[in-house]
Amino acid sequence: MIGTLTAAILLVLSAAPTQELPAAKDVIGSERDAKEVPYSLPREAAGPAIDQAAAFLVGEIREDGSWGDDLPTLEEVGFALSTFRSWRIASHGIVCMALASLDETPERRAALERAVGWLCDCELPRRDSDWDIDYVWSSLYGFTATIELLQDERFQVDAWRARLQKRANEFLAVLKKHQAVSGGWAYYDDPPFSRQPTWATSFCTALVLPALHAAPTVGIEVPEKVEERALRYLNRCVLPNGAYSYDLDPVVRLSGVEHINLMEGSLGRTQVGNWARRVTGDRRVTDEVIREGLEAFFKSHGFLDHARMRPIPHEGFHSNAGYFYFFAHYYASQVISLLPEEEREGWHARLRPHLIKTQRENGSTSDFLDSEYSVNAGTAFLVLALREGLSAAPARPDTPR
Repeated sequence: MIGTLTAAILLVLSAAPTQELPAAKDVIGSERDAKEVPYSLPREAAGPAIDQAAAFLVGEIREDGSWGDDLPTLEEVGFALSTFRSWRIASHGIVCMALASLDETPERRAALERAVGWLCDCELPRRDSDWDIDYVWSSLYGFTATIELLQDERFQVDAWRARLQKRANEFLAVLKKHQAVSGGWAYYDDPPFSRQPTWATSFCTALVLPALHAAPTVGIEVPEKVEERALRYLNRCVLPNGAYSYDLDPVVRLSGVEHINLMEGSLGRTQVGNWARRVTGDRRVTDEVIREGLEAFFKSHGFLDHARMRPIPHEGFHSNAGYFYFFAHYYASQVISLLPEEEREGWHARLRPHLIKTQRENGSTSDFLDSEYSVNAGTAFLVLALREGLSAAPARPDTPR
């Protein structure tokens, strides 16, 4: 009987509807062959890629304003059931940020408002009582998205503001409840499984810190100690080599030549960590520190390429995981924009090829499996990173690239 039930469940999951995902387009060469990817691409290359990605996102939105569903794929069976809704909400928040960043058209505006409405009104997941607390992801990116939207003049009318503030406070309540003893946030827990998690990671903590810092400016009160503890945790993760440890290790041991906490394993963590600390006022993150992190990012970019779309977490060299690819590139775009204006276009030009080379014919992209949440988040990160590059002043003819 148990075998029959298991087979029935697997049949239902394998029959779940999926988005059509064509092969990557071969416009600038194979994404697996770095020799065929140009060193840089001009601003003009970003526009068509953004428009294609935006068309995909607008075209895939459902009547209720959401994307995807809460069903796992066969590759993901084993996580808590709430996890799949959590990933869906987290990716939804990223898509809302991407749509809000676009040049407006009636279709894009309508999709944005429907999406924000769903983000405000959807049922939030609940935590399961075991190691898997991935439901924190829904609040990490849900809170980040609501704070960004509250700063958008289109959502500063009373009706929208009230809904967004209510939902932001609900996400904040989850973050306060699940801030680890060490001060950071993560998505798993270790035994004994307690109300307050015992594990945190540098990158989860870093990605939400700027939103916590900005929240009071849009009417969301964040207790001072929440931000202080998170900053202290992140600062303790900084290593002398410019990397950020995956999680806090009081006695750092970099064993072997392929350790996750060497710079080659920290390419994404370094960008989000430097960005978060600089935005929240840490003067130790100088322009030179940012440049060094970016140079390491491009020098060792092959490790991110190698890991992208590999189906096993941390399967790549230096324990890189595919799902850090677009995360890393989005935060690289953010940290580039903290440099002097005359430098930014040169860096963004180097970033563009590594985004555009991954795009499929239908405008979408992904970096880990082809689950709908992963495709939607990857496509949204691509839009956000390319849009950030268009905010930089055009390079002068003598600007090095």
